[in-house]
Amino acid sequence: MNVGRPVPRAGSALQDTYAPELLYATFNQDYGCFAIGTQTGFRIFNSDPYKEKMRREFKDGGIGIVAMLYRSNYLAFVGGGRNPRFPPNKVMLWDDASSKIIAELEFRSDVLNVQLQRDRIVVILRNKCIICSLEAKPRHLHAFETADNDRGAMAISGTSDSGILAFPGRQKGHIQIVDLHSCINLAAIQDNAALGSPQLGPGVQRTRSRSRGSFSTDSAAAIAPVSSSSLQQQQQQQQSSGTSVHPTNINIIAAHATAISALAVSSDGTMVASASEKGTLIRIFDTMSGRLLHELRRGVDRADIHSIAFSPDNTKLCVSSDKGTVHIFNLDGKHPNNQQSSSSSSLNATAAAGNRQSNLKFMKDLLPKYFSSEWSFAHFRVANEVRCICGFGTERNSVIVLCADGTAQKYSFDSYRGNCVREWYRKFI
Repeated sequence: MNVGRPVPRAGSALQDTYAPELLYATFNQDYGCFAIGTQTGFRIFNSDPYKEKMRREFKDGGIGIVAMLYRSNYLAFVGGGRNPRFPPNKVMLWDDASSKIIAELEFRSDVLNVQLQRDRIVVILRNKCIICSLEAKPRHLHAFETADNDRGAMAISGTSDSGILAFPGRQKGHIQIVDLHSCINLAAIQDNAALGSPQLGPGVQRTRSRSRGSFSTDSAAAIAPVSSSSLQQQQQQQQSSGTSVHPTNINIIAAHATAISALAVSSDGTMVASASEKGTLIRIFDTMSGRLLHELRRGVDRADIHSIAFSPDNTKLCVSSDKGTVHIFNLDGKHPNNQQSSSSSSLNATAAAGNRQSNLKFMKDLLPKYFSSEWSFAHFRVANEVRCICGFGTERNSVIVLCADGTAQKYSFDSYRGNCVREWYRKFI
């Protein structure tokens, strides 16, 4: 999340609650760690239990975007702030074991988002999604055109063995789904066959944190066999551009009527969640078939959605917005919301671990779509009501929130009653 100071809204009294040194905040792939970019460097924290693991201060500028690769020593940077350490159109690959830049990628326009996978770098520009190999000399694999994507919306499945990527389509409100494992650089196959797979460094070390799986830089291990005839055909087609890339399958989902503002992909890559710039509805689709699985209502008023996250078991979803609220939805079909409340309210029917629905749902064919919506079964408002991003914690029924005022907060929720309690509040900058 870009957490630079926003343009104050009329009548807003919260503009002084934003941390001036904080530029960016993001979780790693499993939400076990988070990283922040500051006016003078970057820091990495363990999410829960909360603990600062490392920090690096630079004398010559700030970090506007930082991306982690699970818990490895590799990170990606883009410069930002008052005095950017790196140009805003470059992605710098940082090896913290040696405390130096080991590779860089330059683009013709500013970089809006970066994410890393085991063997891929995904870069978002205003009208493009670019995929490169993650190696000592990154190779261009694919470039997809998108509609205007000023928010840098993009998401990748969290586990390394499912590389499902989601980003905006060419048409406003559409989503493109790509399997990263099908993005094969044919020139790399030739080089690997002749010289062996290139390595990022002598070895991958872990940051000072909990143990985790090692990161393999052997790009050949993720490359599927390609026939010689297919290789020759692609070489002829791409000879003029100087790169040879194996074609990939793309699924297009018409998700919203307005521009995409936020995306999330489940850890196993089977579901994609999206929100539009209107921010009232969250829609969840099957990534393979494009079938609509859930339509969830955050609220009625327009809002900027800053983050969407699936739970590790893909049974819940949390959503945060610029209103300082976090909503939690149930995705488990085993608990249909078919109970009615005795209350006179039309939006208070709540089933165990189920989303709220209107008591007038039985008239959905006669009433506006609003009355057939599913509402969050739990929600809470963060301290100071500032912009925030959220993700599920390691403990069951817990959510970690990173706020633009420089605080990390942990909340627990009752999956039956929907009650939420703040467990702790920490200032990280």
